Amino acid sequence: MTTLDNFPPTREAALARVSAVRPGDYARSRNALAGAVTGLSPYITHGLLGLPEVLADVIAKYPLDIQHKFVFELGWREYFRHIWAFRGEEIFESLREGLLPQTSYSALLPADIPQAATGVPVIDMAVRTLYATGYLHNHARMWLASYVVHMRKVHWRVAADWLYGHLLDGDLASNHLSWQWVAGTGSSKPYLFNADNVARYAPALWHSPGSVIDQSYEALDRLARQPIHRLPTRARAEHDAPTSDALIEPLLLAEPPLDLGWAQPDSAAVAGREVWLLHPWNLGDLPTTLPANTVVVGVFITDFHRAWPWSERRWRFVASRMAELTALRWQGDAAAIGAALQSAARVRSVDEPHLAPCLASLAVCEAAVELFPAVDRRCDSFSQWWTRASRSFVTASDLLAARQTPAW
Repeated sequence: MTTLDNFPPTREAALARVSAVRPGDYARSRNALAGAVTGLSPYITHGLLGLPEVLADVIAKYPLDIQHKFVFELGWREYFRHIWAFRGEEIFESLREGLLPQTSYSALLPADIPQAATGVPVIDMAVRTLYATGYLHNHARMWLASYVVHMRKVHWRVAADWLYGHLLDGDLASNHLSWQWVAGTGSSKPYLFNADNVARYAPALWHSPGSVIDQSYEALDRLARQPIHRLPTRARAEHDAPTSDALIEPLLLAEPPLDLGWAQPDSAAVAGREVWLLHPWNLGDLPTTLPANTVVVGVFITDFHRAWPWSERRWRFVASRMAELTALRWQGDAAAIGAALQSAARVRSVDEPHLAPCLASLAVCEAAVELFPAVDRRCDSFSQWWTRASRSFVTASDLLAARQTPAW
């Protein structure tokens, strides 16, 4: 099964997933890998859906209190963006001291982890699932991150970069700040898990009895706090050498595959015209108020992708959706795209921190539509942010009613 089978890159597929949300089931079972998770994140990340739209569609059938777990989880995405807005590039550095000094962690990811050959079933199944679908349940992401950082002593940033490249829904704020939360550099304590936790929430193939994680939390905490430790004999053997069924890690690409139909920036195509600039994070329906003569141009800005390459499946997901919206799709660096757009009468787009600062040099950018009111002071914990962002509301309907929709 391909990524496009799991997550068809269309608005229709995105809306079908919203329609299938059952918030009560979600709240009860979301921690289980087979639970009623929504699978909305790839569509939200790439702008096929907005958070206000998601919430409005859900509460049309299921009125929710503002404190409902579903609303709460929507808030995490905006909270991570809140931190990114205040901290900027600092989110790629440890926000506080973790369990150990930075030098205690390796700058290299051991080969057996990306090869799904650690011998710890929960970790190897997580990696195999990631490669097969471009997606991981949030609990599986936490297990993977905890093992890599606390048991294998890999620096969280090294592993976060690796995971981002393979995720269909990879968001730099959500991904890297979640790794920091697990590592204990973005939270008051690290996240640890054991084999009993896996057995409770995952199918049998993921269960890991007898492995390094099959210990008490007290023992795992001691291991996590040891700068260098020798794993138990059986656990050492599990990752001393890759097994014969080790996977080959999929390539990460700084440019889209050649068959996706991209062109070089061309000033003649936009000369004297209004331009609406699409990028990989604003792939929803086109604004209905665009002037009749507007040229819609999709862009992949190579300045970003040289630093943050993607898997082929993510390129294809985004490219397929962008092709639905426009036949005019450019790939190039910000300088080349900017030079071509100079001939346009006006260029507009939607702001996006992944493309800062180059996007602002290409277009007049409208603010992305947010669900929660802006919090104008930095909150270093989710609870601080949530208190300020939600305190004037009783129901999710109150939250939506307070939103102001921008005039495109």
